[in-house]
Amino acid sequence: MPVFVETLTEPSQQDRIDLAKIFADAPTWLLAPYADATALIEAALTDGILIAGRFNDRLLGAALLQRGEQHWRLSHLCVRKITRRRGVGKRILEESRRLAGEAGKMLHLAAPPEQLEAQALAARMHLPLDHL
Repeated sequence: MPVFVETLTEPSQQDRIDLAKIFADAPTWLLAPYADATALIEAALTDGILIAGRFNDRLLGAALLQRGEQHWRLSHLCVRKITRRRGVGKRILEESRRLAGEAGKMLHLAAPPEQLEAQALAARMHLPLDHL
């Protein structure tokens, strides 16, 4: 499944629909500190930090990629429920790590400290974990 990862700067109407579907499947803790999925999407687009995985012209997963001075930080990673366990999230992580490496920065995964799933993902991907 060739998933192409891109930073979204000018999403189409279909992209916006896909993003809403992606984050509609997100657990409540993943949306914090944003009020809801719409607020997360709009803030990320405004700040230019929304990165997404595309397959067959449809977005299947997305995350926020903050490009910091010390390191880059990936947070709010979410994949549509119907396409989970197919490598979309891993592809977004791998491409984020590649981009950070090209910039001479290390990639960190960010999640709340009580989220064991995020801790396990960080360990599997050999990424430092920052707490939100």
